[in-house]
Amino acid sequence: MMAPVRAWQTGAMLLAFSVAPSGRPAGADADSAADDASVHDAVAAAVRIVRESGLPNHTDSMFTTIEGEWDEVFDVVKRATEAVGRYGSRVALVIKADIRPGYSGELTGKLDRLEQALGD
Repeated sequence: MMAPVRAWQTGAMLLAFSVAPSGRPAGADADSAADDASVHDAVAAAVRIVRESGLPNHTDSMFTTIEGEWDEVFDVVKRATEAVGRYGSRVALVIKADIRPGYSGELTGKLDRLEQALGD
């Protein structure tokens, strides 16, 4: 018997994630540019996948936030993580989610309410 599906498992969510490679990519030699501490190429590969997904999103200097349904959001995070994996032998992934069934437009809605509160 399958467990019942809970509302939080199917509703919209905001998910913020940060993904970065470490270590040398497969096939990199000791003198390659893999020693460069910058990860902008790997992050660009991840952000490209997010933007191509069509889901509402926002990227800042620390995280990319996506809004959507559980399965579609986690699919994007999985594909972005796989893309970053090509840039190193390991991948670090940090995720924070706000799961709020019945709500949408929260990517900007939360900020709008904050600005309104600050203006009061």
